[in-house]
Amino acid sequence: MILDTGNILLIGSILLFISVIAGKAGYKFGVPALLLFLGVGMIFGSDGLGIQFHNPHEAQFIGVIALSIILFSGGMDTKFTEIKPIAGPGVILATIGVLITTIITGGFIYYISGYIPNCPNLTLMESMLLAAVMSSTDSASVFSILRSKGLGLKQRLRPVLELESGSNDPMAYMLTILLIQIIQIGEFNVWQSIGMLLIQLSVGALSGYILGQVTVWVMNRINIDNQSLYPVLLLAFSFFIFSFTDLLKGNGYLAVYIAGLVVGNKKMVHKRSTATFFDGFSWLFQIVMFLTLGLLVNPSELLPVIGIGLLIGIFMIIFARPITVFLCLLPFKNFTTKARVYISWVGLRGAVPIIFATYPLIAGIENSKFIFNIVFFITIISLLVQGTTVSAMARWLKLDSEDETKKEFDVSLPDEIKSSMSEIQITETALANGNKLMNLTLPDNTLAVMVKRNNKYFVPKGHTTINPGDKLLVISDNEEELKKAYESLGIERYSMEKN
Repeated sequence: MILDTGNILLIGSILLFISVIAGKAGYKFGVPALLLFLGVGMIFGSDGLGIQFHNPHEAQFIGVIALSIILFSGGMDTKFTEIKPIAGPGVILATIGVLITTIITGGFIYYISGYIPNCPNLTLMESMLLAAVMSSTDSASVFSILRSKGLGLKQRLRPVLELESGSNDPMAYMLTILLIQIIQIGEFNVWQSIGMLLIQLSVGALSGYILGQVTVWVMNRINIDNQSLYPVLLLAFSFFIFSFTDLLKGNGYLAVYIAGLVVGNKKMVHKRSTATFFDGFSWLFQIVMFLTLGLLVNPSELLPVIGIGLLIGIFMIIFARPITVFLCLLPFKNFTTKARVYISWVGLRGAVPIIFATYPLIAGIENSKFIFNIVFFITIISLLVQGTTVSAMARWLKLDSEDETKKEFDVSLPDEIKSSMSEIQITETALANGNKLMNLTLPDNTLAVMVKRNNKYFVPKGHTTINPGDKLLVISDNEEELKKAYESLGIERYSMEKN
């Protein structure tokens, strides 16, 4: 079956429906939803139910659109307060780390390529190109897996991983484009390459920051009567930021991520509804992107690359990624050995390497189809081996934490209200002076507005009995006093949201 205007909506809706159901089933059994989306695309593709899709240009276009939304949404969900203490290691991993991974993996591929059956004898530059395409961790995979698991991690590991995956695409993209040019032209100018890389990164970062500020300014002042149009306007800004930065010869992927960071950490009208819209839209395009990439590959073509694919995949997981992480984090003494091991393990590959693998295809590089199939196979291996063990590895290394508490009350205050809202879990110590709400020692101008007990919600009064394990929604004018009160009550698990 060939996709055309007559059946694309029918087939597309069926694919989306099956993907969502598969994702729900996968979550229950601990399988990454993104792997299942990829699998659905392969099942419906040319070697499966017969949908014919063989256009890398269209796949790349869909991937660029999807990544713009995913990176912007990921930036919006990341707090400056979380990434500021770990900005140094995150940036090092996202730049120097990508380069080290490319060199180590490229050298390994070049060494073994002539000895493996069904593997062409790759040149050094072709080996480096294959390694560069796979050198970045995938933002879509890392964001979705870490956040869907609701996993709390010690030593600020989650923001490190999210910052790295959200900002390392530009380096991998630049290395990919640079190596394609070297293979095509046959020349390599070190200083010109370094200059091009610096321009891409600096223009991308500056453009993302400035246009992010402009986005917030416009959103707060445009005063649209129809509130539903605010998410649409923000979507338009995300596309504009990517394309405008690309016109300026900067890196659009970095720009949209930084712009999302700026927008997510500024006060903005209708921010809650807009963020909800982008979260749903991000998931939609993750599904579409993985389905498209699944349709693009022919599973029968993966069989000949299983041998070398397994070798390269295992080498990257066991050697290249850990060596890179340990080298990059040498100057940062605040990470324990276990933390470094965990960062090494969560080096997930996903849609981004597959999208980057379409660039050699479009450029007509020799062995580009082989490179694409290898990247696709290694992505499957990474999601199967690493993606399914993110939580288990954290528990095994004793790095899982209860610090990142799940929000029990889906409530937020308008930006106009200058108050702090928090959720607390009541302990035996907190009830030392009595088990009534009036017995809790809370600061002045503080109000407990709702209680959750056994999945039931109710509004408390002063004489309401409070039990250990109850969750309280509290609003206060004084955040610092409230924190002190929690400490005096022996309450350790709470989340604070300040307006």
